[in-house]
Amino acid sequence: MKNFRDLQVWQKAHQLTLLAYSVTRNFPREEVYGLTSQIRRCAASVAANIAEGCGKRGNAEFQRFLGISTGSASELEYHFLLAHDLKLLAGSDYEKLNDAVVELKRRLASLVRKVEQERLAG
Repeated sequence: MKNFRDLQVWQKAHQLTLLAYSVTRNFPREEVYGLTSQIRRCAASVAANIAEGCGKRGNAEFQRFLGISTGSASELEYHFLLAHDLKLLAGSDYEKLNDAVVELKRRLASLVRKVEQERLAG
């Protein structure tokens, strides 16, 4: 069992979740149950699945939850693009969020490779 708080990828995911909550506060009220909710749920899902994977026994299960996190990160990347195209996110906010989610996906991919190597060696 790993402590998720020690993982840099989880720390980055948590920071992105906080940022996602912050920027969606300014979204129109009619988006509360739409894009605002989707962005917040996707962002939280990335960090939550990393945390849940850390609580599982064995690298195979951890790797599976990292895959779920990666899928949520890709979904989040699209939602940021949609919010930008709908003029809900300013260009500078979008760039910051997009850069953060792309970096997070890179880190997740790197961790998946590391866990896979450990699993195959073990």
